[in-house]
Amino acid sequence: MVKLNHVRVYKSDENLPREDQLAHKIALVAADPVGVTDDVTEMVINRIIDNASVAIASLNRAPIVAARAQALTHAPSTGGKGAKVFGIGERVSAEWAAWANGVAVRELDYHDTFLAADYSHPGDNIPPILAVAQHTGASGADLVRGIATGYEIQVNLVKAICLHKHKIDHVAHLGPSAAAGIGTLLGLDVETIFQSVGQALHTTTATRQSRKGEISTWKAHAPAFAGKMAVEAVDRSMRGQTSPVPIYEGEDGVIAWLLDGPEASYEVPLPTPGEAKRAILDTYTKEHSAEYQAQAWIDLARKLNREHPEATDPANVQSVLIKTSHHTHYVIGSGANDPQKYSPTASRETLDHSIPYIFTVALQDGAWHHVDSYSPERAARPDTVELWQKVSTVEDPEWTRRYHSLDISEKAFGGSVEITLTDSSVITDEIAVADAHPLGARPFTREQYVNKFRTLAAGLVAEDEIERFLAAVERLPELAAGELDQLNITAAPGVIDLSAAPKGLF
Repeated sequence: MVKLNHVRVYKSDENLPREDQLAHKIALVAADPVGVTDDVTEMVINRIIDNASVAIASLNRAPIVAARAQALTHAPSTGGKGAKVFGIGERVSAEWAAWANGVAVRELDYHDTFLAADYSHPGDNIPPILAVAQHTGASGADLVRGIATGYEIQVNLVKAICLHKHKIDHVAHLGPSAAAGIGTLLGLDVETIFQSVGQALHTTTATRQSRKGEISTWKAHAPAFAGKMAVEAVDRSMRGQTSPVPIYEGEDGVIAWLLDGPEASYEVPLPTPGEAKRAILDTYTKEHSAEYQAQAWIDLARKLNREHPEATDPANVQSVLIKTSHHTHYVIGSGANDPQKYSPTASRETLDHSIPYIFTVALQDGAWHHVDSYSPERAARPDTVELWQKVSTVEDPEWTRRYHSLDISEKAFGGSVEITLTDSSVITDEIAVADAHPLGARPFTREQYVNKFRTLAAGLVAEDEIERFLAAVERLPELAAGELDQLNITAAPGVIDLSAAPKGLF
């Protein structure tokens, strides 16, 4: 049974025992040899397929080209055979593979999500854990256990501790979870994992300006950096190096100075010894390449396109009011007070975080495409710009309550919309969760994950390579030690031009 762990700030002279520190409790979970259930194993496979899908679609985007070029200058280190860079199969040092592959997975904002007190993309745990697994010659079963831990820790931290309220980027929960997952993968002892978690947290706290205003390419790099830091933290800890203690609870620690302050307290859920790690089953992936809070709105806009085509023409529309949760309104809605969210010259990263833009394009097109829907030409289309400027959001307390609910049956990421036409008639509709959500109209199963992979790989990966990868990943638990290289994918000849990469220091 999951146990709630009380976490608060302690003064130095209170001398909080190590076993009572959150990082130590995380380490105990990671070191627990409990087996992985079949349904969790199946979902791990789904998410490896999902990550591969979105990484393929990103192979020639600028952040990936740059990160890949950096990684290729760092040959495999001693102590293992290195890890493969996605798309080309070259071996590099494990931490640099985690970096390059992490950027590829995150660039399109198109993989899995979990939202609660904070928000996250738990699939970001997979690149660093897989890189270490390939480097050390781990087995498929080892990898499954490591990924299950990474998801477990990140999801439970996200349930309990809000980062964005204090303008701390959400990857501060990723560093500890990835370090814990690597600890499970390698079968490390509690003390080593404890030090790894502390170091990973200490080196991955940063402000969330990366997701505010003019959003830059760092948005894709931030989780990859956290994964790289987790790999390096584990390496240092294995060599006997220690971390700041207590990292969460200290009077000069993360909670006291970066989060809710000296009087803060949290209840962090963690599984008890012998309890299976099942948090991955609480997470959900994306059908569309857009910020998760936009998923349901794209689905609703597609429905409105079919049912009310008159609403796609700005000449017929007086206003569009979206009533939604606090988070959606203030982060990707008009409540963010970011003029860039209404700018036809905004970057893709910014448009990805603009619900007025996303709703407008999905409403007009009745569809969503990971490239075409963000093109400069699409964003600048006059009738789109005119309709876009008429869209606003507002917080609705009931949708905020449902957003934060821990009851999966009522937890929601949508809202209601009122489209007022120029003839004074009003079109109203609502949606609670995306169609692809486990409780949505068309929940994702293995079939949908595979279809997403095939769709995004088409034209970029040879058909025999697509089939080889799918066959390998679907037998993940049976892959023997040293066989995890099979989870890499090589792009078709001519798709990647390594000579076109930008030059840097390395």
